[in-house]
Amino acid sequence: MIRLTVPTLTEERRKQLAKQVGKFAEDARVAIRTARRDANDKLKVLAKDKKVSEDEERRGHDQIQKTTDRFTSKIDELAKKKDQEVMTV
Repeated sequence: MIRLTVPTLTEERRKQLAKQVGKFAEDARVAIRTARRDANDKLKVLAKDKKVSEDEERRGHDQIQKTTDRFTSKIDELAKKKDQEVMTV
């Protein structure tokens, strides 16, 4: 059995960790926006090639945006929760 003692976090270290949480959250948001852009581009190509109608294209864009919003808000919630957890003494 190995036991390690970990000192309590200082306020400065907590702030650094909170910044890292924010950075990770922003990276996740960027990845979601990239996926949204790729999906919208593919949908536009399908519409251009007449493989989907204009109504289907519009519905697809709306669905993609709703999904993007849902996951972005989930990331915001998780980041806020983790930030509070890190900053708690």
